Formats: sequence, C-alpha cells, structure tokens
Amino acid sequence: MTFIDPAPRTPMEWVFHLERELAVQSSRAQRFDDYYEGRQQLSFVQAKFREAFGAMFDGYWADNFSSLIVDSVAERLGIDGFRFTEDPEADADALDIWQRNGLDADSDAAHTDALVHGASFVTVWGDADGEPVIIPENSHEMVVSYVPGSRRLIRAALKRTLDEWGDVHATLYLPDRAYMTTYAEGHENWGTPREAANPLGRVPVVPLLNRPRLNGKAHSELARTIPLQDAVNKVMVDALIASEMGAFPMRWATGLPMEEDENGKPVPPPFQVALDKMIHSENPDTKFGQFSVADLSNYVRLVEALIQHIASVSRLPVHYMLVQSGQPPSGANIKSAEAGLVAKVRQRQRTYGEAWENVMRLAFAVKGDPRQKAHKAETIWRDAEYRSEAEHVDALVKLRSLGVPQRQLWEDAGYSPSQIERFEALQAQELLDASMRSELGILPSGEEPADSAGDDSNTLRESGESRKAIAEAA
Repeated sequence: MTFIDPAPRTPMEWVFHLERELAVQSSRAQRFDDYYEGRQQLSFVQAKFREAFGAMFDGYWADNFSSLIVDSVAERLGIDGFRFTEDPEADADALDIWQRNGLDADSDAAHTDALVHGASFVTVWGDADGEPVIIPENSHEMVVSYVPGSRRLIRAALKRTLDEWGDVHATLYLPDRAYMTTYAEGHENWGTPREAANPLGRVPVVPLLNRPRLNGKAHSELARTIPLQDAVNKVMVDALIASEMGAFPMRWATGLPMEEDENGKPVPPPFQVALDKMIHSENPDTKFGQFSVADLSNYVRLVEALIQHIASVSRLPVHYMLVQSGQPPSGANIKSAEAGLVAKVRQRQRTYGEAWENVMRLAFAVKGDPRQKAHKAETIWRDAEYRSEAEHVDALVKLRSLGVPQRQLWEDAGYSPSQIERFEALQAQELLDASMRSELGILPSGEEPADSAGDDSNTLRESGESRKAIAEAA
C-alpha cells in the first residue's frame, strides 16, 4: 500500500493552504477580541424586546468582566531573565538579546494575546549583522502547520499582513527556505515569490499556547465565561429598563368621568404631575394612587450570582469582582482567596516558559552559539504571588537562616538580574571601603578605638592581604 502525503508540495500551494487556515483562525480569534474589548452584542433577548428597547442600547453595551479575567493573569506573567548554563546566575547574553528586542514590553502583549485568542506566536530571524530579531505575532496574522502526529514539530508557517495601500504581504517559512510574495490590490494572482535560505534548519516560529490539550488544541481564557458574560449583560439591561420605568411609577385615578373626543377616543385628564403641582377633583368619590416602585434588588442578587459563577469558572478571587460583604480580605485571608489564581498563573508560566526557552534557543542558533542546544534552560519568572512587603521580607530573613544564598534571596525578592549584579558590585565596594578605613584607623562614628594588642606590623600585613583579596573579588 502506497501512502500519499496530502501536504502541499510547492511554496504557493502552502500559501493558499495556510491562508485558508488563517482565515478560520482569525475569525475565531475576532470573537474573543470583541469580548475582551467589550464589543459584545446583546444575547438572550427576544425580537419584541429588541423592537421596544433596541434603540436604548444601540451599538455595543456591556458590563465587561472579560478583560479582568485576562488582565489579572497577564499582569503576573513578568519575565526577569533566563538560565542557559550551570551557572546559577541569569544568562547575561540571553538578557541582552531580550532587552535589545524590546521584549520587556512585547512579551506582555504576547501573553495577553495568547490568553485572549488561545495562542500567539514569536518569529526569530537574523538581521544583516547576524543578530537575532525576535517579533511576537498575533493569531490574525500568523498560522502554523504541524508535522502529522506531532504537537511540537512545525513543518510550515505563514505570516500575512496588510499594508496601508491595501497590498497583502505573505511570508512562508519552511525548514530550509523562506518565501516572500505580495498580492497587490487589483491583481488577480500572487506575485512571483522571492526566495531566501533558512540557515536555522527549522521553521523559526514558536507558538505560545494557552491551556493546550493533548489533541494539540489551545483554548482562550474567555471560552468558558462567554455565556455567563452574556447573561450578566442581559440582566443589567433588564435592570436599567426597570429603573427607567420605575423612576416614574404609573399612576391611577377612579371616580373621574371619562370624556371622549369626536372620534370616540378617550380624552386624557387635564393633569400635569410635577413637584410644585397638586391634583384635585370636584367629585368627592375620586381617588388617586400609583403603582408600587419597581424592586431592583432581585436584579442585583442575580447579577451577583452570575459574577460568582464567572469567578469560580475563571478562578478569580471573588473580591476582584466586587462581590463581597464588609471589608475586603487581607493577610492570610487574601492569600487563601488568591490561591487559585496564583496556581493558574504558575501553570501558565510553565507553558509559556517552555515556549520562550525555545525562542531564545533559536536566537542563539542565529548567532551560531552552542547554547542553542541548552535543553536545561530555565525561564526566570517574577513571583506570581502578591504579598505585603513586611511579610515578604520576614520570609526571606527566615530563609537566610536556613542557608539560602544571598543572590537567590534577592531573586526571590523580585529584583531583576541587572539589579542583582549592581547589588553585588556595591556590596564588594562597601567591603573594600570598610577594609581601607580599618587599615587607616578610621572608625565609624560613635565607635571607640580598641586597645592595641600584638605586633602592629602583623596587623598591617594582614589588613593589606585582606584588602587585596577583597579587591580581587570585586
């Protein structure tokens, strides 16, 4: 039996195939974009409701919790550096590549798009000087195709962009070549592709997948909460309409004679209701009244119940959603309330960290650096847990008593690798200055000189040797 590979065989076949895949992917991502940005159509309403009140909510209206679901995770996904060797310190070269490509800011955008769409992408290429260029991409412009049966090996990737003149530019990445082509407005076909060698020997695109499953599919953080968000919007609209109607309760009167016009239609009574006017009637049997004011508390309770469901599904602390009684939690209570969110963030750190390590390995491959094969690489994330300064420092002091190295404690305190390097240099300089003051007999303010003992020459010699050792260490 002969196996026929259905994959495209020419570059333009790949472009046509991946462009169709990108259109489907982009359409799905657009729905999540709309919810994240608050562009949500009103759901769960009947046609008569739209006829009566559609004009009141013309366009988009939403009590949007979708952005909170994403941003509460994204704001805790900060990267401080990478370790690519056995050295416990952060890799200075990796950090230099990271900073040169502006990834302190762009990595945040990549994480946000991955959380919203379910996936974002990062391309790695070399510039004219052989330096790596790292560019995060979104799901509207980038799509990849995996080797059949693999969740990691990518056989092709396509980036498609539209410029301000309406021309479409496509870049196809294959393991050995890259192709660039343009579809100009008014033309019926793609232009002849321009070809370039791919010296990396693999497709230089790394996906950042959110909540990946073994079937290879990733999922948006918003996928499970969209129905609940729609329900919140509907109940809030109902409450606003009820408040509008209840602001001027319907009034009634009995015992008044009904008058009709020449067409037999009832004539409204000549009453004008206002704060400075009084309604009166000459008929002693006339009675006036009004219907009870609309009770909006039921709407409030229903919205709170829906928000609690959103918090449960998204693992957000309830106090993030403003559903609480009394004072907001603090101390141990807030730590317990945020445990689910912290665990969720750390899970995303593992997934995204693996992707960023692949990105940096590709960057080292561009430079021909052997660290491109550093499979024990590690991403250094900022602490996902928010704690008070006093609580955090107290914990670090206790860890110091257990013998944890000073540099690790600085890292756990949230300082960046560049800050830690500066601390070490300042610390070494302070030791050197203290040694020099001691040699010259300059004592700190308020300290009494100690009685001289022993041979002064030995003391000076030992002091000089100590200073030399500290200077060499610095």
